Amino acid sequence: MTASTPNFPITPVLPQIRASLAAHPRLVLEAPPGAGKTTQVPLALLDAGWLAGQKIMMLEPRRIAARAAAQFMAQQLGEAVGDTVGYRIRFESKVGASTRIEVVTEGILTRLIQHDPELAGIGAIVFDEFHERHLAGDLGAVLALDVQGTLRPDLRLLAMSATLDGARIAQWLDAPRISSPGRSFPVRIEHPPARAQESVEHHVARITRQALEENEGDVLAFLPGRREIARTQMVLAQTLPSSLGSGQGVEVLALHGELSLAEQQAALAPPDAAHTRRVVLATNVAESSITLPGIRAVIDAGLAREPRFDPNSGFTRLETVAISQASADQRAGRAGRVAPGTAYRLWPQSRRLEPARKAEIAQAELSALALELAAWGVTAGSTAAMRWLDPPPAGALAQARELLVRLAALDADGRITALGRRMLELGASPRLAAAALRAPIALRALIADLLALMEARSPLRGAHARNDDFRIRLAALHAWRDRRGAVARGDVDTGSLAAIEQASKGWRRRLDVHTAASGVPDSHCVGELLLHAFPDRVARRDDNNPQRYTLANGRGARLHDDTALHGEPWLVALDLRHEHRDSLILAAAPLDPRALERDYPTQFTRERTLRWNDERAAAEAFEERRFGAIVLDRRSVPVQPQDALPALLGAVRARGIDALPWSEPARRLRARMLALRAWMPELALADVSDAALLASLDDWLAPYLQGKHRLDALAPEELSQALAARLDHEQRRLLDAQAPESLAVPSGQSRRLEYPEGEPPVLAVKLQELFGLADTPRVGGGRIPVTLHLLSPAGRPIQVTQDLRGFWERTYPEVKKELKGRYPRHPWPDDPWTATPTHRAKPRPR
Repeated sequence: MTASTPNFPITPVLPQIRASLAAHPRLVLEAPPGAGKTTQVPLALLDAGWLAGQKIMMLEPRRIAARAAAQFMAQQLGEAVGDTVGYRIRFESKVGASTRIEVVTEGILTRLIQHDPELAGIGAIVFDEFHERHLAGDLGAVLALDVQGTLRPDLRLLAMSATLDGARIAQWLDAPRISSPGRSFPVRIEHPPARAQESVEHHVARITRQALEENEGDVLAFLPGRREIARTQMVLAQTLPSSLGSGQGVEVLALHGELSLAEQQAALAPPDAAHTRRVVLATNVAESSITLPGIRAVIDAGLAREPRFDPNSGFTRLETVAISQASADQRAGRAGRVAPGTAYRLWPQSRRLEPARKAEIAQAELSALALELAAWGVTAGSTAAMRWLDPPPAGALAQARELLVRLAALDADGRITALGRRMLELGASPRLAAAALRAPIALRALIADLLALMEARSPLRGAHARNDDFRIRLAALHAWRDRRGAVARGDVDTGSLAAIEQASKGWRRRLDVHTAASGVPDSHCVGELLLHAFPDRVARRDDNNPQRYTLANGRGARLHDDTALHGEPWLVALDLRHEHRDSLILAAAPLDPRALERDYPTQFTRERTLRWNDERAAAEAFEERRFGAIVLDRRSVPVQPQDALPALLGAVRARGIDALPWSEPARRLRARMLALRAWMPELALADVSDAALLASLDDWLAPYLQGKHRLDALAPEELSQALAARLDHEQRRLLDAQAPESLAVPSGQSRRLEYPEGEPPVLAVKLQELFGLADTPRVGGGRIPVTLHLLSPAGRPIQVTQDLRGFWERTYPEVKKELKGRYPRHPWPDDPWTATPTHRAKPRPR
């Protein structure tokens, strides 16, 4: 076998890579963009002695890169793809009997390992661009490590990337590291700011024109998704001249994963005309592993679209997020492959990016991972035993397993079922696989269309873009198919429909269906088929609000104002946007509820429920028939004493301690207990703060609510008793002594003490009642001086003080002078120290 050997930066270290893998079964390779690692390393390993003629499997994260890598390696060997070098991607395979290098994507490596854990005939697995940390790559690596550690110690594993954390990966793999130099030219970094109110698309288009003027060669612009690429193409079509001042023509091309193979290859191929310059608008598929010839300028919007899963809502959404610094470096490096270039970064230079992108396993929905683990024999209790670089989040994994049980892919003990194994074989996401495999044979062609539509973005455009009736998408596909593409372009994206049709063909092959569906199915058919993918999102209309629905999982959802589904009593919600209160239904299909009785009879329950009626301040009991959390009918039943107590306690927890019927004596007792606990912590008095009382309702309040149905049936005296019961006999004695309810004053009267929270107690008393008292009274074991509110004979405040002695010495003479004439019938002695205290006026003379 003869191969051409162009000179790549990786070439000098290829012998070192071969030697390392001969001595050690694992290796980490760090090589910058343009080094040639993707295409040169597999070829260099083909005749290694340790490979012994076996295959090399290379996991490539993206389909575009997988095809391109296989084609380039085949060209070097002077062969066609499918001879020595081939590829396998979803719905497409080019391998033959002589294939020794297979470039595979997505879950194909996982399927190979699950089918044959010994990986017979495979001598090495290469994980390219491992820094992207796709879920399939992480899972494939974990399973491959398990195989290597148990069945195939001779299997070689190689992780390679331009920007991975080599030290961490090497420690995880217990592997040596090799670094390769790159071949790159200087790249000038600029940060051209956006103008006021300028959109991303207009910003990119403006800088594209600038880049064409300031640089030679072609321009590569990174945008977050297909929608932004299409908008930018429109702006460029309106603003970019058809030829530049030099007479060169300009061609604008898109590059993303939803394009046809021909369209992708057009972006990757050199321009047809020598005098044509190209502008390639790409998603992050162009970040690594593929070569775009002639790029001299990169425009980077700094954005990417990534899935984010929220375990609290159960929804996964594609979110537009800022890229990492590693991705920014990868993108900028594209400008320096063939000559010095320029990278225009469309964010402020002061902005700091995250060093590397987060692993997908930390933020994705994990039902597919959970099903693969179950097939591998990993249960909930043994997940941690696997050799993870980043383990799956426990909450998301538990929620994924609950979904799989609901889909009948796992049994109650978490073991994979026969249906679960068939779902894995099909290769769809667990939800869609469940729907496909439970569809009647006569409807398999239709379910193939639905799978393709569910996995794609909506093909609807124009006035139909916001149509939330999923059946309209199916109708558009069937109209396009039946009329051989003759559909109004303003209503649909015909390119999307072509891609959806290709995906549907792939699903038809897997489902062994030989003819395509056509026409208009029954109005409930789509909903009843997709019910098996989303049984937790069955939705019933609210009787009082026709736009609001309750989902079987207990959450709320609503239709938007321009909905096409208004009035539908039952729906299957297929796509939702999680919002604070009710999620917004973006796509749904109507459902006949009789299908629930037929297909999910065990999910119907009849149970007794309790709820709290705020208006009546009472517990109510009902017998309800439910599908999941959806109440189908309800009838009132008597409240049993044992049932009422949890409802009463729940009402207090929900409404707070103030919901209880506090009397003044009870409030004062609680204030005294709080005060003494703060003043004398050594007494270890019970905590009666709001938080503590709410946390211990079962202990102190429940015994006094037994047999009651209403909170106001609790007598105020019972609430005082419940509080007092928090103290033992000695603590109650100390409370009365150190935080008394009242104090005896020199007049012989007893005056109440008030206990404001967080402050010393307050004693309001007429001045004449304190004659003869020299010092301020104290409580709390003598630690806390009482705040005296000294009152006039009319009960009006004269002075607030904690220094009674100072008042008699300095302030009393002035008070006496001012008030003696106003209150002549009351005593105002010159010497208050020896005067007789009194709460009465002087007797009238006879």
